[in-house]
Amino acid sequence: MSNDADKLFGLKEIAPEDSLIEYPSRFPIKVMAVSQDELVPTLVEIVRLHDPDFDHETVEIRPSAKGNYMGLTFSVWVTSREQLDNLYRALHAHEWVKVVL
Repeated sequence: MSNDADKLFGLKEIAPEDSLIEYPSRFPIKVMAVSQDELVPTLVEIVRLHDPDFDHETVEIRPSAKGNYMGLTFSVWVTSREQLDNLYRALHAHEWVKVVL
């Protein structure tokens, strides 16, 4: 699955037996993004493309001290490395998103 996007995001193939993540499991994804009125609903929509049962009410929201940025945590149900990688790519590709951890 190696391609240019993987190189850009630093993603590498990891054998299932070498993964530190057990699938399926609940996995927290942290996002730092520019504060916008529609930020949470927009990112929830992206998350739901990869975890259709994601509950938007579980999003943890932390505004920055000056209110210019928001820290968000999405606890998603992941079933594979591919699903998790695709979600990271989709979130990182959004123009308001600065960091995805």
